[in-house]
Amino acid sequence: MAFLVPLSHFAQTKYESLPSQKLGETRQIKIQLPRNYEKNTEKRYPVMVVLDGDYLFEPVAGMVDYYSYWEDIPEMIVVGINQDGLRRADTQYGENNFLPIDKGAKFFEFIGMELLASLDQKYRTAKFKIIVGHDFTANFINYYLMKPNPIFQAYINLSPDLAPEMADRISHSLNTAETKKWFYLATSSEDIPALKEGINELDGLLKDLSNKQVTYKFDNFENASHYSLVGKAIPSAIESIFEIYRPISRKDYNEILLQTSVSPTAYLAEKYSDIKELYGIDRKISVNDFMAVYNAIEKTRNWEEYKDLYKMAHDHYPGTMLGTFFEARYEEETGNPKRAMRIYQNAYGQEKIAFLDSDFMLEKADAIKKDFGY
Repeated sequence: MAFLVPLSHFAQTKYESLPSQKLGETRQIKIQLPRNYEKNTEKRYPVMVVLDGDYLFEPVAGMVDYYSYWEDIPEMIVVGINQDGLRRADTQYGENNFLPIDKGAKFFEFIGMELLASLDQKYRTAKFKIIVGHDFTANFINYYLMKPNPIFQAYINLSPDLAPEMADRISHSLNTAETKKWFYLATSSEDIPALKEGINELDGLLKDLSNKQVTYKFDNFENASHYSLVGKAIPSAIESIFEIYRPISRKDYNEILLQTSVSPTAYLAEKYSDIKELYGIDRKISVNDFMAVYNAIEKTRNWEEYKDLYKMAHDHYPGTMLGTFFEARYEEETGNPKRAMRIYQNAYGQEKIAFLDSDFMLEKADAIKKDFGY
């Protein structure tokens, strides 16, 4: 039992058969649900669709689970489509216009009209969706980018085998995008030469992209093959797509929060507002980020910042000492030591959080009492 109980805290992988009217056959898919999916009954999750799921699903799902465990990215539903022996037909395009035809056109509709609809019906999905592919399938995912209202917001291209005209089509789609898009492209020093040539040409078109709606990242990994680059590219792509979601880093702390011209509390509020707008996730402000702003206020001695911070802390962590501590610090540093002392004392019985516990708060109150003789 001691070994079995912890397994409930691991991400769950399910294997399903999905009948397709578009394809006229049943396709095998793998689905990794987030940890504690069954417990968080009100929570909705972004979806990451992985083509070549027979070999690409596990590394992608593993990285998603790892990064989300440390709260660097949101928890996600990861879906892999098995294409063993089918990927050539699934990604087929015409020789005239280089757009999906025959089985390729049907597979395109299967993903957009059947797979995603089935996921939305069975699972608690959010609107934010990512698609991943490798060589043939990496080329294929970009056909969704060309649609007027793309169903995917982020595209992870792992050494794509680009069709003729694809580079120009991608460039046009990204330059004219009116909503937020993320585009990731990767090759390597030991990649297949013909593929690498096309990828470098595409990067040449995108490196000076001026559309602020698009986040573009390109990687050219040294000493990696067409296959081993996948292991390096997946975490790089994930970090690029969810850069704003990550906790406040030491770099952000030093370069943004410590600048006296910046309101650290406003920065914190805007960060989480952007997360909601970009990813459709109403995320609770992390204790780590509250502590980063607290340290910045102490360093810059901008005590007025505490006023908004303690209100935010009370909203996000009611019943804990977090908001109480920030409120007491505000009163302490703005000339109201007696009020600060009482606020510290009122923390007794509240839930401890971070480094804040009853002993710490009462010690703060006693220090004020001693200094001012109350």
